[in-house]
Parts: sequence; C-alpha cells; structure tokens
Amino acid sequence: MISEELAFRDSAVHRIDPRVRLVFALLLCFATALSGSFAAPLLALGCATGLVALSCLPLFTVARRLVPVNIFMLFLWLVLPFTHFGEPAFKIMGLAASKQGIELAALVTIKANTIVLFMVALVSTMSVAALGHAAHRLYFPEKLVHLLLLTYRYVFVLESEYRQLVRAAKMRSFAPASNLHTYKTYSYLAGMLLVRAHSRARRVHQAMVCRGFSGVYHCLDSFAFRKADWVWVGILSLFFMAMIGVWIEGPY
Repeated sequence: MISEELAFRDSAVHRIDPRVRLVFALLLCFATALSGSFAAPLLALGCATGLVALSCLPLFTVARRLVPVNIFMLFLWLVLPFTHFGEPAFKIMGLAASKQGIELAALVTIKANTIVLFMVALVSTMSVAALGHAAHRLYFPEKLVHLLLLTYRYVFVLESEYRQLVRAAKMRSFAPASNLHTYKTYSYLAGMLLVRAHSRARRVHQAMVCRGFSGVYHCLDSFAFRKADWVWVGILSLFFMAMIGVWIEGPY
C-alpha cells in the first residue's frame, strides 16, 4: 500500500509550492548522482539533512525509509572493494580490498542516502495528487501524469482483488509448498489478476467516457507563488549552484 503519512503535516517545507519542490528534487538528485567527487555529495547530504530537519518529520520514519537502500549498500561494501582494481588497502582471508574500491563504495553510499533524503524531504511531503498536479503544471507529458494518478487510484483496487483471490485459494485448502501444484496455482493467480485488471480498466474507461472524459484532467487546485516560495527558490538555487561549482573545481 502506498503511504502518504508524511504528506499531511505543517512545516516550512510542506508549505513550499509543490512545483518548486518537484523541480529542485529532480535537479538536486541528478546533480548528486552525476557528481564524481566526494565534495558535492557531502554538500548535498548536508542540504538534504537540513531539509529533513525543517520538514519536522519523525526520525524513525525517515530512518525506516533509509533501511532498504542501506541493506543494498551493505552488499555493495561486501563486493565492490574486493572486485575493483587499485592499490591494496588491506586483506581478508587472502582477498585484497582496493583503496579505490573502498572510496567508490563510500561515494555510492553517500549518494544513495542523499538522494533518498532529498526525495523524502521534497517529494514525500506532498500527496500523490499534488505531485500529479504539479507535474501537470510543469508541462510534464500528460500521459505520464495520467498514468501516475490512475495507478495511484487503482493500485489499491488491484491489491483488494489480489487479496480476494488469495482468500479464495485458502478457502479451497491451498497451502503453499515447493511443488508443481503451488507454482501452477500462483501462475493461475497472476493470470486471473491480469484478466481482472484488464476488465476493470475497460469498465473504468467506459465510465469516464460516459462522463465526458476527453483525455484531459482539469485540475481544481490552483498553485500560486508566494514571497516565501521565491525565497526558497533562491536558497535551493544557491545550493544547486554550489554543488555544480564544487563538482567543476576538482575530483576531491
């Protein structure tokens, strides 16, 4: 289930215009991901941490969202230092860990956590509907916006259909095991879910056409820039330009 537990709060970041948050989330994440030095991601990490603090988000919730990416980073640390060519730093059971591999693993870890913090602070603090409307106001492709909004609207319906199919299987004494019957049952379940999703999509489309849908969503919310939004544009622009400047200066 998609959670919007961080969206409906009151903080300085929550009050920023969604368009500003979306634009700078993309810019700062791309700048962080493409930088090849430690300086720019570390500067971005400080910026992201500050935004999370200004968002007044529960630390446990933020930490919980960092757990999956850091589990993946753990596997990266177990492999990358021992497979990357470079100057040996130390040896474990005959395997040499290169200095360059350790630096690369550290850089990727900082980047990954920074990007997640940016997304938590700037994107998770708005509802999916606000995100779709902001993307529409920024002239994102309409089909992409429609896909986002409809997916969010009906992913819960598909989840309900899936639970109904699972309950039906359990009522027929189905018990998962490592055998051919289990594999066939799950394949039938996936196929039936696909059939039901297609049938529901046709009915939804027919209902929308009957109500005059012509391929365009008319947004009822009107976004308006305030003085505070312009201040945030200036602050975030300074951070972005600082990252670019540090990135261009040198590798470290």
